[in-house]
Amino acid sequence: MKKYAFNEITSMQYIFLNSGIQISVFFFSMPRKLAEKAGTDGWIALIIGWAVTVAASLVVIQVMKKYPDGTLFDLLSRYLGKWTGKTAAFLYALYLFYYAYTGLVQAVLLTKAWLLPQTSASIVMLLLLIPTYVIARNGLRVLGRYAEFIFIISCWIPFVYLFVLKDANWLNLFPLFKEGWMPVFSAVPTTFFSYIGFATTFILYPFLKNKQQASTALVISDTLTMFGYLFITIICFAYYSPYEIQNLNEPIISILESIEFKFVERIGVLFIAFFLLIFSLAWIPAIYMGVFCTSWLFGKQDHRNHLRILWFFLALVTFFFIPTFNQSDHMSDFLTRVGFGIEYLFPSILLIYLWMHDRFQRRKRM
Repeated sequence: MKKYAFNEITSMQYIFLNSGIQISVFFFSMPRKLAEKAGTDGWIALIIGWAVTVAASLVVIQVMKKYPDGTLFDLLSRYLGKWTGKTAAFLYALYLFYYAYTGLVQAVLLTKAWLLPQTSASIVMLLLLIPTYVIARNGLRVLGRYAEFIFIISCWIPFVYLFVLKDANWLNLFPLFKEGWMPVFSAVPTTFFSYIGFATTFILYPFLKNKQQASTALVISDTLTMFGYLFITIICFAYYSPYEIQNLNEPIISILESIEFKFVERIGVLFIAFFLLIFSLAWIPAIYMGVFCTSWLFGKQDHRNHLRILWFFLALVTFFFIPTFNQSDHMSDFLTRVGFGIEYLFPSILLIYLWMHDRFQRRKRM
């Protein structure tokens, strides 16, 4: 019997979970950050970053094929010993908790700035943590269904942004490579924050019902994320001048001010409230998988006690301290650097080691 059969998820749920983890509050400021690095050629960096991410994602799948019925920690315990698996579980839990906290902080700051300016940060955090606990406590299968639901009710959003195209100036995008390839390549590292999260496959893989479709599902997920980022970035670049967009902190929100409906006065507020649902797919799965790591570390089957401890810790910390927007940006930059090492470099190194190990064992048996 499969060890993780109880919480199995479908390929579709896996696609939406992975894509949801990748799309975070960074989504709002991404066009500005790309424009600062590469001007209106920044959208090309998104495609290059996507190609690198797909390659790294496929490496993760190849690693997990070495031990398909277990997580990364089960695999490391088998190949490198019990303490290596435990160390990896501890470090990966820290990474996921930091990822979730960064997303939560950005969501709290955004909510206070646009929706509830008179409400304290601790109350806003509590409002976000309550549904987080309700969803995360029920396990991965419920998380997968939640991701499917959020995707279905979000399909209308791209069509609203099409309304701004009547005032777009497509000449802003031309000529391509205004200053050559170097600015584009310099913007590629900026895109990695847009795609980190795919290494959660190290945990999700044994829960997949159809593991033969894992590679295809992961490529579809990364591509779905890329098209989402690419769509909104090109619209912002076409609507704003190359210099104007660099002065806007959140161009994706600012652009909504040009859209008018008779039945809605402040459409930006409506969208931000709805975007919080989408961004919850970043921190809720990260929190669940973080407590999954700690539960595995202590040999516990029930993750809910660890989830409660983390819940109270986050609520308590926010009562005393909440990072500013600048500090949040520094947190995101640090997360990008750490994420590049964990999600892009580590899987490749591990795959090389596993290949050498298996080859050595075969020669030994001959």
